[in-house]
Amino acid sequence: MKKFSYLFIALFSLSLLTTSCREEKSTGDQIEEAVDDTGDAIEDAAEDTGEAMEDAADDAEDAVE
Repeated sequence: MKKFSYLFIALFSLSLLTTSCREEKSTGDQIEEAVDDTGDAIEDAAEDTGEAMEDAADDAEDAVE
């Protein structure tokens, strides 16, 4: 009986270790996340473009002087 109890405890422990507790995302959540990531990327690109334009304007001013 003691061996049976140890076997049961070992199998139960193994099942706990192999069971995934990762949360599954629904399709709607995945789409929303992709849209948010795309919006962030567009904002970053717009900021980089604005900074590049300001740098180019500064360089043009320095060249004139």
